[in-house]
This record gives sequence, C-alpha cells and structure tokens, in this order.
Amino acid sequence: MAVCGRFAPTPSGRIHLGNILCAMLSWLSVRAAGGTYLLRIEDLDAMRCPRELADQIEDDLHWFGIDWDAGGSAGGDAWYQSKRTEIYDRAFAELERQGLLYPCFCSRAELHAAQAPHRSDGTYVYAGTCRGLTPEQIAQKRRQRPPAARVRVPDRVISFADGCQGTYCENLARDCGDFIIRRSDGVYGYQLAVVVDDAAMGVTEVVRGRDLLESTPRQLYLYEVLGLAAPCFYHIPLLTAPDGRRLSKRDGDLDLGLLRARFGRPEPIVGMLAAAIGLRPTTQPVALRELIADFSWERIPRGDIALPREILQTERA
Repeated sequence: MAVCGRFAPTPSGRIHLGNILCAMLSWLSVRAAGGTYLLRIEDLDAMRCPRELADQIEDDLHWFGIDWDAGGSAGGDAWYQSKRTEIYDRAFAELERQGLLYPCFCSRAELHAAQAPHRSDGTYVYAGTCRGLTPEQIAQKRRQRPPAARVRVPDRVISFADGCQGTYCENLARDCGDFIIRRSDGVYGYQLAVVVDDAAMGVTEVVRGRDLLESTPRQLYLYEVLGLAAPCFYHIPLLTAPDGRRLSKRDGDLDLGLLRARFGRPEPIVGMLAAAIGLRPTTQPVALRELIADFSWERIPRGDIALPREILQTERA
C-alpha cells in the first residue's frame, strides 16, 4: 500500500523545536518510503489561529527543507479545518443517527470538582453526569446554557501497536469516559476532526508527539463507528530542556524565529536533531534530504530526549 503521511500544525503561535522534530520525522518516513506528504492546517478555533500564523508555518517549513505534495495555502480552503465544518457536520449526524451522542451541560468547574473520578496519573475521567438526563431536564438546561456534545464510549479495551512506543491499551469507559466532540460554542473537537480529515485525505500513517498517545484509542473508536479505515500511528519522544521541562509554544521555547536568527541556515539544526534522535553519530550540520537514506523507525528512541544545555543557549530579544 502506498504511504501517505502528513504534518498538521495548529497555528496558534510560532512552531518550536519539538514541532519541527515531528515534521522532520513524518517527512523522512514518507520520503524514505517514496510516499505522498500532505500539509493540513488544524485551525478549528479560528479566533486563536489567524491565517498569518499558518502562512508563517509554511515559510518556516520551507526554510527547514520540508516540502509537501498537496495541501497548505496552495491547496485552498479544503486544507484548513476551519473551512471543513460541513464535513464534520455529516460525521456528527452519523454518530447522532447511531444514538451515540448526548448533550453535556457541565461547566469547567463542575468537571474538575473534587468528587470527579481521576486516573492514577491525575487525568480527569468524565463521570457521565449528563448521560442519563431526561428530555425534560435537557430542555430545562438548554434554557440556561448551550450544551457540548459527548460521545458514549463502550466498556471495553481498545489496543493498538504503535510504531514507536509499542503496544498501548486503554479501556475507554474506565480510562477516558465519554468525551466531547463538539464544544458548546459549536466548534468541533480535535478527536472528531482529525479522524474525519485523515480518512478523507487518505492518510496511512500519523506521526505525532508521545503526549497524544492516550487520545488514540478514542480516535480508533471513532474510526470504527464511522466505518473508516484507521492509519498506523507513530508517537515520537518529546524534546525537553535539560531540567526535563517540555518545550512549549506558550513559553516561547526555541521557536523557529529564534532559531533562524541564531543559525541563519537549517543544516546546524537538522544535525543537532539528527544526533538527538539517533540518526547521526554527531551534531555535524547536514541537509534534511541527506537523512532520508539513514531513516528507520527502529533507530528512534521511545523515551523523551533532554537537549544539551549548550544547544539551548539562544539569544532572546
């Protein structure tokens, strides 16, 4: 089967080094297999994701050496999630037809109340508060606030073999609970949109950060009930600062603006990342295309990668 991969950034800020690592590995995987590479812009919350930031991401990717065969601004509105609401509407209607959806009126404060169930790692698990509301109760609550929409999950284990992290299992009812697929303001959630879009665009492999591993069983459940073919998944290690802190857009950690200003060209950054993930023995500068022949998922580590302190000495304005 022909390989089709994608990079799907959220343009809520300048992409940082961790984002670039994800784009780099997804691109190398596709190019090593002679496949097709797509660029999709995940701007579901259009107020937080202005088009100029999406355009900046494209410029940063081109500078780094990443190209794509379809998508991005050249592909038009079809590649921006904020313009694909009608497609999500159809998937939502199908879930509704199957009786899998119900309105949820819980506020954020109610969802995080002390009595709410949590997993051993502290992650919130929805208690099903609104699952059994009567039509009369729903009508009354609608007069007070618009509801979000949750999908009912089964009490069974969903397991899959991740190409980087190995086998992962989760009982949706116990470890997740019914989850939101449309917010109370009408914006569709990531879980539904990413499933619908990857299926519609023919994506066969998804490369993303290890922090999204736990969302995959939910998405596999949606693939199943919507009758869609699921891709293979590769959840890559996260890059951290020397103290173990995750790199973050919010903190401005090594965004591409800082890196471009510091290095002037991409080869030193590519060399640094290639050494960090085991594709090259040293940090010697290298062009991205030169790594295609070296690429293998077997060489990519599972655990997070702490970048050396000297690499992170970037001048800030």
